[in-house]
Amino acid sequence: MKELENDFVKFWIEDGILYSQFKKPIIVNLERIKALIDLRTEISVGKKQYWCYDFKGIEYYDKEARDYAESHGQDNLHACAAVFHSHIAKFTLNTFMLLKKPVVPLKGFTQKKDAVNWLNEIKKKNEQSLFV
Repeated sequence: MKELENDFVKFWIEDGILYSQFKKPIIVNLERIKALIDLRTEISVGKKQYWCYDFKGIEYYDKEARDYAESHGQDNLHACAAVFHSHIAKFTLNTFMLLKKPVVPLKGFTQKKDAVNWLNEIKKKNEQSLFV
């Protein structure tokens, strides 16, 4: 298992899925989102990932950080499953994604196992399409 971390977030790759977890409650601002994206890029070593992004620990995600993530945070990703600990946050993200139509598939979940299952389904479809 490959791991990489900084003072506020830890990344690891396990069974072909990239995971992240915040080490402490944080406010995601522009500086932190840049550091998070840089660390994710470093662990990905130029390969696209299927990312299980756990939002537990985020106290607030400011607009400048969200805008930066939208324009710079989709590199090296096949798909991203966001794990929330709130059904309202999950619903809000999924509704927004229906309207937004992101380049990289992004879906919200409240259960990590459901997020991983969704990522594995996309991964399997992508791998099968390589042989068609």
